Amino acid sequence: MSKYTEITPDVKYIGCDDLDLDLFENQYAVPDGMAYNSYVILDEKVCVTDTSDPRTGEMWMRNLENALGGRTPDYLVVHHCEPDHASLVTAMLQKYPSCKVVCSKMAETYLTQFNDFDFSGRVQVVKEGDTLNLGRHTLQFIAASMVHWPEVLMSYDATDKILFSADGFGKFGALSKETDDWACEARRYYFNICGKYGTQVQTVLKKAAALDIAYICPLHGPVLKGDLKPYLELYDTWSAYRPETEGVFIAYCTLHGNTEKAALLLAKALEEKGVEVEMNNLCRDIQSEAVEGAFRYDRMVLCAPTYDGGMMPLMEDFLNKLKIKGFRNRKVGLVENGSWGPIAAKLMRAKLEEMKDITFCETVVTIKSSMKADSRACLETLAEELA
Repeated sequence: MSKYTEITPDVKYIGCDDLDLDLFENQYAVPDGMAYNSYVILDEKVCVTDTSDPRTGEMWMRNLENALGGRTPDYLVVHHCEPDHASLVTAMLQKYPSCKVVCSKMAETYLTQFNDFDFSGRVQVVKEGDTLNLGRHTLQFIAASMVHWPEVLMSYDATDKILFSADGFGKFGALSKETDDWACEARRYYFNICGKYGTQVQTVLKKAAALDIAYICPLHGPVLKGDLKPYLELYDTWSAYRPETEGVFIAYCTLHGNTEKAALLLAKALEEKGVEVEMNNLCRDIQSEAVEGAFRYDRMVLCAPTYDGGMMPLMEDFLNKLKIKGFRNRKVGLVENGSWGPIAAKLMRAKLEEMKDITFCETVVTIKSSMKADSRACLETLAEELA
């Protein structure tokens, strides 16, 4: 499915929805599919910005031809070389032999790595501060290295006040499935895709603050317009690793249900104290949502059984993901279970100590197989400490 819209009289959306995709990057569940965004600027010179994923190649080419109305593109700006945005570059260059690619020097290298194609004479390299004059519109290029690849550029059109933001401000989900709750899937997208690169995102936000922006055109998700302050404030919060919501996120895994019972009892105790709680069963729920929840809340509790002399592998995998994404600046409580040698809490703490600015609750709950009066009392103490 495609969605063709006019953003301004000169700028057209030619991106594509993929409703059949179930895993983005073959790892992130996308029950509402994915949007691959691309835009055309129709001026004295015609400029296309980015292409699409190979799964939507025919659709994108049709959208492009419809938007061009018989005109020939002069430029193809490649903001980001990842295949879901640049896989159709060579097809476009073959179809339009006079078209030039405009990209960063590093992007030129990546294009040759991804494609068996002679780019000689077809690439115009640009850098921070360079401009591309199209007539009424001029694109100003903004270096956005490591948001989230090193070659990334953003661009700004002062005429229509558009920021073409590459993967910045993107979200999971097809546009035909769009809801009013932008933050939910944008948050999951940010922390799982860009979360490691908060420092670099902060640098780009400072550059954006100097621009008069009316539209943000990302490579995934809807075009943002109107009051942009809420989106910019959320990105500032996320990229600074500040908690967004006061509350407790509980991530748990369970072998036979006893650790789950403890997690549920703790959640109930916290809610009775007026604390907002979100839970994720790492055995059943979408783990990228667990990463999102861990970053969203100011407190977290991990509940895991001991398994083969270590922690349950699902918990270890979750903690590895948090470390990769730069998890920090949170208070964490630990609940462990074990029938003969409970050690999960010690191992979870050791993994968290590899991260920055983590503080731990004094109360550690140890369950021996199943909850008894003493472990229930300890859970209540932990709830009081968290509240």
